[in-house]
Amino acid sequence: MLNADLAHCSELLLEKELTVAFAESASAGRMVAEFAMVPNAGKFLKGGFVCYDACLKEDILKVPKELIEEFTPESPEVTKAITEGLTKLIKADIHIGVTGLPTPGGSETPEKPVGTMFISCIYKNKELFAERVVFDGEPEEIILRTVFHTAELLATKLHSL
Repeated sequence: MLNADLAHCSELLLEKELTVAFAESASAGRMVAEFAMVPNAGKFLKGGFVCYDACLKEDILKVPKELIEEFTPESPEVTKAITEGLTKLIKADIHIGVTGLPTPGGSETPEKPVGTMFISCIYKNKELFAERVVFDGEPEEIILRTVFHTAELLATKLHSL
């Protein structure tokens, strides 16, 4: 069954004739997969790049190693940087980057617990939104909630474009 936020966001992308691409770390391609299941996705979905390992963030998306070392791979700063790097990799109107901690073993701290996710969105080379969210649950639930929350955020912003 198609999530309502995802369906609404996709309708707006189609209506406004906008395209979207994703740089995914923590979500490991799930954003693209979920958006791809929407009817007519081929008219708005350009694709995505999975950069789960930090070396891909550095080598392909040109995120400075120092930025990753200073802020960790799961941070708003690195999320913004992967989104900016994506703008040079895939041509689209909207670029969205996602990093975070759906499972233990990353850079979690009491201030940044497992479940913390970072989302960055650039529209025509300007930041449209950047958000830090924290979800409870199993890893798959955290990822899906991030996907649907991203769709909701994007739909809200698309109304004002």
